[in-house]
Amino acid sequence: MRKLNKLALSILLGSLAFMTLPAKAGGQKAEVMHWWTSGGESAAVARFADAYRAAGGIWTDTAIAGGDQARSVAINRMVGGNPPTAAQFNISRQFQDVVEQGMLNNVDDVAARENWDKTLPEPIRNVLKIKGHYYAVPVNIHMPTWIWYSKAAFKKAGIDKEPATPDEMFAALDKLKAAGLIPLAHGGQAWQETIVFMAMLANVGGKELYLSVIRDRDAAAMNSEAFRKVLLSFKRLHTYIDTASPGRNWNDTTALLINGKAGMQIMGDWVMGEFVAAKQVAGREYGCLPGLGPKAPYLIQGDVFVFPKTSNAETIKSQKLLASIMVAPGPQTEFNKLKGSIPVRNDADATQMNLCAKAGMEIMKDKSRHAGIGEIYLTPDQNGALTDVLTAYWNTNMPVEKAQKNIIAALKN
Repeated sequence: MRKLNKLALSILLGSLAFMTLPAKAGGQKAEVMHWWTSGGESAAVARFADAYRAAGGIWTDTAIAGGDQARSVAINRMVGGNPPTAAQFNISRQFQDVVEQGMLNNVDDVAARENWDKTLPEPIRNVLKIKGHYYAVPVNIHMPTWIWYSKAAFKKAGIDKEPATPDEMFAALDKLKAAGLIPLAHGGQAWQETIVFMAMLANVGGKELYLSVIRDRDAAAMNSEAFRKVLLSFKRLHTYIDTASPGRNWNDTTALLINGKAGMQIMGDWVMGEFVAAKQVAGREYGCLPGLGPKAPYLIQGDVFVFPKTSNAETIKSQKLLASIMVAPGPQTEFNKLKGSIPVRNDADATQMNLCAKAGMEIMKDKSRHAGIGEIYLTPDQNGALTDVLTAYWNTNMPVEKAQKNIIAALKN
């Protein structure tokens, strides 16, 4: 989502006098807008819907494929005076402009009850709390740069050990290629290429370089030989993808691992939902690596729901009920074990989670490994500019030196 035109938005909001939804009769009705449309995602969000209905509410599901599209529709409806009860965003700076325009109700009561000031990881807390108030309810923690692999593909290629370093990963990719398999399953979409880059920056560059580039936007770090090595490793991965990669969706790409046609995929832990839907078990049919080595930074992202501003008492009741349910222990566990993410609650029952989720929950106890994904530190404009450079570098013969210069320009203050 590109940054909102604040002046135009202010004028439009003023002219509309910020219309609110009409009162609803009967139970607490809630229209929930989100982009969870894959099999695993749909199964997960249904757990929230079930919990809301069990509490006496009426859930209306508005699923719109694609995060950018869903957010745009939600914002357009807020501006037009007909907002949904709740709308999904990422844990990022995507909704900062919406907050600044006074378009959201805060959720300070939920934050105080759940003690978010102390329990939320710092990268999440710093995004959700704006000028002293919390404006979004986090429902999970995602880590976007897991390395997934097919056990069947590894066996066919003669790989008997999980790669623990970048060199070992490339050696495994070479073996997969020699075995006639797709070494790296990749969906050729710009946002997926950004994820692959973030994985290389974190694992090849390390946490210090990662934060210097993404959080601090340090030109010297981006001009360094260490960053050049990251970019070359990123581009090297292009030699392991298949010709059908361009434009392929992430879940269709995961299916290549599920079917044993591909060896690895670099993608967020939401792919676990696809493995679960396919009745595959972590450690049996597939493996998961949160990083290459025990000190690899664990990049934090996730999903939140925001609650559009309204003075309608019934809608506010619906919003408060939704917020309470989404952070409750039971729905948190049920949702996350299907979604592939881990609960945002630090007291969640890990025994119900699978091998990969348990690994993520254990890593989250080590604050030294925490780092935010790019969208946590970058504005939407900066993130979009970086993505444009990365996808151009990935898909063309752009020299690495030019990519470095273009990234510096994209991330300038």
